[in-house]
Amino acid sequence: MTVIDRLRLVSFPRPFTRADEEPPRGHLLVLVVAVGLASGLAGAAFVGTLRGLADLLGPSNWGRAAELAVLGGAGLVIGLLTRVLGNPGDVELLVDNIHVSGGREDIRDLRALIPVSIVGIASGSAIGPEAPLVQTTGSIGSWIAHRTHLDRASLRILTITGMAAGFTVLFGAPLGSAIFALEILHRRGIGYSEALVPAILGALSGFAVYVAITGLGLEPVWTFPHAHPLEVLDLGIGVLAGVAGAVVAAVFTYASRAFRAGFRRIPATVRPVVGGLALGGLAFASPYALTYGEGQITHVIDTRLLIVTLVVAGLVKLTASSMIVSAGWRGGFIIPLFFMGVVFGSAVAQGLGTDRTVTMAALMVACNVGVTKTLVGSTLVVAEMGGMPLLPPALVAGVVALFLTSRVSMIETQRDREGEVGERAGRDGDGMRALE
Repeated sequence: MTVIDRLRLVSFPRPFTRADEEPPRGHLLVLVVAVGLASGLAGAAFVGTLRGLADLLGPSNWGRAAELAVLGGAGLVIGLLTRVLGNPGDVELLVDNIHVSGGREDIRDLRALIPVSIVGIASGSAIGPEAPLVQTTGSIGSWIAHRTHLDRASLRILTITGMAAGFTVLFGAPLGSAIFALEILHRRGIGYSEALVPAILGALSGFAVYVAITGLGLEPVWTFPHAHPLEVLDLGIGVLAGVAGAVVAAVFTYASRAFRAGFRRIPATVRPVVGGLALGGLAFASPYALTYGEGQITHVIDTRLLIVTLVVAGLVKLTASSMIVSAGWRGGFIIPLFFMGVVFGSAVAQGLGTDRTVTMAALMVACNVGVTKTLVGSTLVVAEMGGMPLLPPALVAGVVALFLTSRVSMIETQRDREGEVGERAGRDGDGMRALE
């Protein structure tokens, strides 16, 4: 057996199509790359379609009154599409399927998910493309695994690989995205570690094909000002940011639950219309209510805004994203949470006189970790997206936020892996529970 063959056996467990038949070595390796490439192609098509429609429907084309009508109309389209095409599903269902069966058995909900999410996000929704794109690429991994008759363990690996590639398309951060895809399945750290190397390979494959198609470079998504040389005091800033991020995460989670309970009183087809009109109304309070915040982060970084403007922007975005995600619109809340971290971090830095870049980065991580429980992934993604060597204070902020929000859950299906390894992980987690 060659060294390459041994590495394949260690990093990529062999899938079995039948109990008495062993596929060729490297079979799963080929499928991992195929999932990454297919996910990169799907990501390019998704993002390209989204941007094209946003050029027609986006808030930059309209005044506030006209945008109110556009959002109400988008809500009507979403309600009708959902009624005709069925439930678009959500990330919680995908996470649950990964734990129970390894991946999706039925991917027909993509027929509704893709148009529903694109219409909403292009119209100015306060939630972004990360969740629907990751659902799509994760489903691609599941579909390929089912078509090649893989066992449950290999099905899970390909589904996670697809998710990692989807995150990478949006974040441009292959390593952070791969770890993010593993962490988001659990509340207490990385599980299914056997999928880590395949997830990294799939993320790199998807990123490569996406960059090749779009012509984008490898530069960071956002350009932050250079931070001052890190000091011990910056670890204290990380602690403070962790506490603040935990508060933001808790308010976001409980606000989403409250909005969800309220929208249940409204007929399902009407909910997206009411949500769209409410979102348009929030835009009169602050234009930062609209869109999921990726472009707005650049504006906030480059512009010195008043503290009151920053705080209002963060509160309006929190209200808008937690409300619209509960109204039948489809999208993700990761980038909106990054936006909240940027505006609140900038406000705190001005108020306390701390380094602005350090404070923003730490709060970006803390807000997202408090909701998604992705400590390592969020830290790496923020560092890779912003091109910032700020891991120590950002990691401190994430750890503090993770512990403070251990009983706050937005993604209800996050849990320890099942079986012997999961039981062992659960016992090992008793130490963490003791600190809660």
